[in-house]
Amino acid sequence: MIFYEMQQIGVAAIPIATLLSGTIGLMLAILQRTFASLRCALLILATIPFALVGGVVGLDVAGLNLSVSACIGFIALMGQVVLNGVVLVSQINALRGEGMRLTAAVETGATRRLRAVLMTALLAALGLLPAALSTGMGSETQRPLAVVVIGGLVSATLLTLLVLPVLYTLLLPERIAVAPAERRRALG
Repeated sequence: MIFYEMQQIGVAAIPIATLLSGTIGLMLAILQRTFASLRCALLILATIPFALVGGVVGLDVAGLNLSVSACIGFIALMGQVVLNGVVLVSQINALRGEGMRLTAAVETGATRRLRAVLMTALLAALGLLPAALSTGMGSETQRPLAVVVIGGLVSATLLTLLVLPVLYTLLLPERIAVAPAERRRALG
């Protein structure tokens, strides 16, 4: 079984790696265009490793191997985690655009978007819980995907809410102005 999974990964490694790097590149381009800031785009992409750690730990705790299904789970997880980062960073940017000081904007933005970030993560995790706990037919493909997404969402949600605001203050200090939404739209 393990040998088969390793063969499966070997055959699919190049297409998955290509898809993964293309996905991250496309996300960077879209985020840079949306926020009119490479710093904001990179800040949001910095949440991806938070998720990868949780996905790997989830696979280890569940006693599962890395498979094509788990790799697809990592790709799906990246999208969810980037969405949570966008929600948080856009709220902080909006508050700064209204003239709020950096520290106050970060604290207020994180507090205001806490419910939204928690609800999206909880919804995805609870929706995949039956697949993660399944042992019947088809569970060999469903289970790794679900475990990766649930484990990644747990770690990424906590780290996004705790670490992303700190990274925001380091990467976008008070002296770097964040363009209000109206000005960003006019630039694009």
